[in-house]
Amino acid sequence: MNGTDARIVVRGVQKTFPAQPRAIAVLDGIDLEVGNGEFVAIVGPSGCGKTTLLNCIAGFERVDDGTIEVDGVPVAGPSPRRVFVFQDPAIFPWLNVGENIAFGLPRTMAATDRRAIVERYVDLVGLKGFEDAYPNQLSGGMKQRVEYARALAVDPDVLYLDEPFGALDALTRHEMRREIARIRRATGKTCLLVTHDVEEACELADRIAVMSPRPAKIREVFDNALPHPRDPDGEDLRALRVRIFAALGSDRRV
Repeated sequence: MNGTDARIVVRGVQKTFPAQPRAIAVLDGIDLEVGNGEFVAIVGPSGCGKTTLLNCIAGFERVDDGTIEVDGVPVAGPSPRRVFVFQDPAIFPWLNVGENIAFGLPRTMAATDRRAIVERYVDLVGLKGFEDAYPNQLSGGMKQRVEYARALAVDPDVLYLDEPFGALDALTRHEMRREIARIRRATGKTCLLVTHDVEEACELADRIAVMSPRPAKIREVFDNALPHPRDPDGEDLRALRVRIFAALGSDRRV
């Protein structure tokens, strides 16, 4: 990708954490670009620094060297225009679904506008009829839908997704992958996903970046132009998974 067309540009990023008896080098010259409206997934071995890289891009961690820019502006810290979705939903237990979704909206917004936005995203994530339910009345997948609705309600430029389905059971993960692919097609948001699940990356992403073991570099980036909805058991997707596992140093064939 031409850097002038990219929304997120990472160049030569290095990150080391102090520790005893020696410092831990985590990122060693990371280069990555994410285009406007693109969905990019990052996969790599456990502990290689995927989440550290995402935290640096989101502005939660400072880099030791290199640069990170979003929309041509160096990242100096978190921004309300770029929303982070975590593995465990961070919705408020004392607020109902509608109130959670509306939480990030300006307090000065007219009540009718707030209701319209809540209704839009309740519909989008498939929670119609649950507007007045509280988190303790929801399943894990439903809580994750609330998290996405709340993130989208503030109309962010970028969504950062850190293992967003990791706390869900296998069946719910499969359902949520389909839902997020649908929501993303409906909204056109730029998304950057960190996941340990190669199948998940292949099912969702336009490109998949493979990180090396720590201290990590981007080992290879795979294009994925397969049309949605994607069949995880389809021949083309299986072939892509084999190539990604090979880049990860695994001979896994499924």
